[in-house]
Amino acid sequence: MLKADLHVHTCYSLDCGTPLDKIVARCLQTGINCIAIADHHSIAGALKLKEIAPFKVIVAEEVMTPIGELMGLFLTEEIPRGLSAQEAITRIKSQGGLVNIPHPFGHSFRENKKLLSQEILSQVDLIEVFNSRIPFPNSSAKALKLASEHGLPTSAGSDAHTIREIGRAYVEMPEFNGPEDFLDCLVQGKIFGQRSSPLVHLVSAWWKIRKGSFLC
Repeated sequence: MLKADLHVHTCYSLDCGTPLDKIVARCLQTGINCIAIADHHSIAGALKLKEIAPFKVIVAEEVMTPIGELMGLFLTEEIPRGLSAQEAITRIKSQGGLVNIPHPFGHSFRENKKLLSQEILSQVDLIEVFNSRIPFPNSSAKALKLASEHGLPTSAGSDAHTIREIGRAYVEMPEFNGPEDFLDCLVQGKIFGQRSSPLVHLVSAWWKIRKGSFLC
């Protein structure tokens, strides 16, 4: 069985400074043997980590669109910044990737009607229903309800931007081969998670300042 943390950031994100080698060490320490590296607007870190990690690495990317954030998984090409949600989805799908909605109710109890419209949801492959960085328990319940209503598999991740966050949320699931098998195995999975301290957001803010960017 895999312990898959399906939302992790590296120093290739503009709000994170975590080196790749330390991610590998932390995963080995905590028993995480599958991670999705979902840096903001970059797959460079994920591709490099995939070369050195002794466990499964899913190449992913968080993409900010005008109506909210999407995540592509199993990518081979980077999705550029500034695309519409529909164009981002098209580019993810064109390379055989999967479309995920991370933390769909993370920053508000109100529904993002544009991002969560039927038009978008009909093209989504899975929904993140537990994110360790989101402090509101009701957000997870609403995300789970959304996934259930649309018959979509559910995922979880730490959204780690620091070493100690890695593994705070994961899915225990069977081994998989490729995107379609991943979805089948995800349905059989069980989600485990703990919420991180809100103070971790201060670290992300510090890295944004240090790197001189507030774009993610």
